[in-house]
Amino acid sequence: MSVTVRIPTILRTYTGGKAEVSAEGANLGEVIADLEKNHTGISARVLDDQGKLRRFVNVYVNDDDVRFEQGLETATPDGAGVSIIPAVAGG
Repeated sequence: MSVTVRIPTILRTYTGGKAEVSAEGANLGEVIADLEKNHTGISARVLDDQGKLRRFVNVYVNDDDVRFEQGLETATPDGAGVSIIPAVAGG
């Protein structure tokens, strides 16, 4: 399945400055693997050493937070939009 992934500014160095890229995969894990294949280094910024989503990175598939769905197993139907949003801290 082909999806559009919205890339936050902080990760655009991996995508040549592109704010949106295409990726393939039936679920979020496959999409992230495809992103890594085409944009080396990006998965390390999204996944931790155990291969799970980093604590301070929010990922949405069609506006649904994957943490409340099936995480990396969340389905990514053809044409879906995936958003990667790093948490922002401050005070």
